Amino acid sequence: MNRLNISIDDVSPHPRSSIKVLDRCFELIERFPEIKFSLFVPISYWRTIKPKTVTHNPLQINLFPEFCDAISALPVKNFEICYHGYYHGIPGRSDNDEFQSIDYNQAIIKFDAMFEVVKLAGLQAVFKKIFRPPAWRMSPNAIKAAKDSGIEVLALSSSEYALKTYAGEDKNFNHVVYDTCAPPFKQLQLSTKTEVVYHACEWDKNYLNIEKCDELSKFIEYNISNIKFSFLKEMI
Repeated sequence: MNRLNISIDDVSPHPRSSIKVLDRCFELIERFPEIKFSLFVPISYWRTIKPKTVTHNPLQINLFPEFCDAISALPVKNFEICYHGYYHGIPGRSDNDEFQSIDYNQAIIKFDAMFEVVKLAGLQAVFKKIFRPPAWRMSPNAIKAAKDSGIEVLALSSSEYALKTYAGEDKNFNHVVYDTCAPPFKQLQLSTKTEVVYHACEWDKNYLNIEKCDELSKFIEYNISNIKFSFLKEMI
């Protein structure tokens, strides 16, 4: 039986990278009641570069109670909530790459900040100790810091541009799940561990819009007899 997980990155209080993507999720749940989603949340999303997506201040989740209420109310049978960076980017320099070049101590500070905000939001029991670095890229020292900070699963990329930033340190982490599909960049294809990644941000070509949702639904329906829906820990 082939395991299948659906991940969605950048679920946040940003008006164009928001919980609106959950509409697509619930459409899929209606068709496939056992389906499982892993939602990756940037804890204090701050976009400073691309004008049409800029947030003038960090979107620290504890300051958005409606967002927190929405993700905490999701059915645990179908959803798990995971960490996806603090700012997601480097304010003033990049909207991504937050963990690409940082050293060990800087990464420890980032993880501590993420955990503190989640605590302030009252969501410690909601968030799993699962982490995906923004834009997939992560320095070897940041991987070491993730382990020492209590992260249990890393969700990483199998693409060469990301792998080279890990410099082999990903092989020293106990539990790693690599993506296998990210339409339209990596087409849907069934494997023993199928990790399909989408985005909540409407400006991304990988955004889970109606068309991609329909494509995914047809893919699942075609392969349903060979699929076991899984959360990320179950993909290990």
